[in-house]
Amino acid sequence: MDFEPPFQGACKSFLQNTTKINKHPEVEECELPVIDLSHLNFDPMNREKCINEIAEAASQWGFFQVVNHGISQEVLNSIKDEQKKVFHQPYTKKIAQSFLNLSPNSYRWGNPQATCLRQFSWSEAFHISMADIPSMNEHKSLRSTIEAFVKNVSDLAKSLAEILAQPLGIESSYFKENCPPRTSFLRLNRYSPCPFSSQVLGLCSHTDTAFLTIVHQDEVHGLELFHGGRWIGVKPNPEALVVNIGDLFEALSNGIYKSIKHRVVTNQEVERFSVAYFYCPSFDAVIQSRSTTDPAVYKRFTLREFKHQTQRDVEELGEKVGLSRFSFDRK
Repeated sequence: MDFEPPFQGACKSFLQNTTKINKHPEVEECELPVIDLSHLNFDPMNREKCINEIAEAASQWGFFQVVNHGISQEVLNSIKDEQKKVFHQPYTKKIAQSFLNLSPNSYRWGNPQATCLRQFSWSEAFHISMADIPSMNEHKSLRSTIEAFVKNVSDLAKSLAEILAQPLGIESSYFKENCPPRTSFLRLNRYSPCPFSSQVLGLCSHTDTAFLTIVHQDEVHGLELFHGGRWIGVKPNPEALVVNIGDLFEALSNGIYKSIKHRVVTNQEVERFSVAYFYCPSFDAVIQSRSTTDPAVYKRFTLREFKHQTQRDVEELGEKVGLSRFSFDRK
């Protein structure tokens, strides 16, 4: 099909040069904590209980699901339909700089820096900066759908961040001051059917950089997270959005909230779609561990410094090292 990136050609050398291929074992599916956000609007006792559930899930799992989140099923269905239309455009069109009128390198597939099979990702994505959305004039249906989604998900991300900040003693104005609307971004993901699904990942193991990531995934299994010393699969819930803690929130919380590794496995027969919203600060926002009792776990840094370090690691090692680069305990 002319819309598929040349996955097999790019992956072929890794498969040929790997003397022993470790197949990904099947993992047990689990139900992430599911939190009903409508309880935030109930009496103070129910609200406090809901806030505690969010903080507990963030510290024990680093992942949770939210229902009654304020984004209509109509909007969620529309964004999947629009994704499918865009990703099913010819590959030669998708890689063209003028397609969608986005910033350079917004369309990505595989992993150009991969040095081995475990670093290769059998997926394609459009990374869309909030600043780029108004320029998508030639794709009005996609633009209006993204705008409707972003309008709701950005409010949700800010609300969740402020809720998580409360137990840490962080003032509610922190995110308003450090996360202006245009610093976050959206990623549309497509995971193509993969003939080597037992050997190749759709998205290699990683942690997210943002404060929070909010994901709408379809009904196809794929998301897995590393919890309790093992990989577990996240059972898709069509009524829920998946929320995970990023590196910046783990650093800000002084390690109380956990940014944990996760990945996406491939499927041999069907394609999978998801959309992720990354709640990010400005490049010069200062990330400093907050604690009234314990010493700081992480050094003070800016997002710009974090990004530069990540870029160096990816260029030199083929993968992100992440938050451990800024740990006081790093040898």
